[in-house]
Amino acid sequence: MAPRLCITSAAVRRLLGKQGPRAGDLAAAAAVRFYSKDSEGSWFRSLFVHKVDPRKDAHSTLLSKKETSNLYKIQFHNVKPECLDAYNSLTEAVLPKLHLDEDYPCSLVGNWNTWYGEQDQAVHLWRFSGGYPALMDCMNKLKNNKEYLEFRKERSKMLLSRRNQLLLEFSFWNEPQPRAGPNIYELRTYKLKPGTMIEWGNNWARAIKYRQENQEAVGGFFSQIGELYVVHHLWAYKDLQSREETRNAAWRKRGWDENVYYTVPLVRHMESRIMIPLKISPLQ
Repeated sequence: MAPRLCITSAAVRRLLGKQGPRAGDLAAAAAVRFYSKDSEGSWFRSLFVHKVDPRKDAHSTLLSKKETSNLYKIQFHNVKPECLDAYNSLTEAVLPKLHLDEDYPCSLVGNWNTWYGEQDQAVHLWRFSGGYPALMDCMNKLKNNKEYLEFRKERSKMLLSRRNQLLLEFSFWNEPQPRAGPNIYELRTYKLKPGTMIEWGNNWARAIKYRQENQEAVGGFFSQIGELYVVHHLWAYKDLQSREETRNAAWRKRGWDENVYYTVPLVRHMESRIMIPLKISPLQ
């Protein structure tokens, strides 16, 4: 059977013909630019009902960075296999222009293709400086951006499905900053049992020190909109062998095993993606 080809339309050729910014420009720009009271039931009922301690703050307030108001968006695009190269070229031609345009309060954090995990997939991570108002500002401006609207129309022909989440960053993780390559990246995704986010954060706030000696910890996030009680940990390694050695070294540090012991019961499902940066990614 002859291989299918991704048809490149005239609109795509026009978009690709426009010179996009270089990776060095992107990295430089990125460097410049987080119970009510339990009503008392009957005496008999109170024997069997666990009383929840009153809390005055949501876990997003308790766990996210106070000194910044950054909001993150992660996008997962499942691309038609025959269109992946065309999708990457189109993405690299258009997205850096939004990243470098100071009129848009958003910046690219990282752009990847999944190497191991779900195949023919692109992952994009954006930062909105200014939280939800910045997100809405971008959305409203993009509605009138003819080049971006044309890009979305052409991109839609290349996709099988797409989904996204809005995220906040954990206060105890590094804030993602551009880094030189070459690196591979691991996105570890944990779907937690509802109500366990605070416990997860408390354990990782103590444990993250065991995973920073080799500068592998890139960023840690938890979902606010989209699928809830989802945590993403982003790591960088020189290669798969370096990943193996770094992870094994953590087990030789006293205290790391306790973090695993206490956090594994909180997890309903977990997934690991090994990802390769696109040319435009500030995280190389």
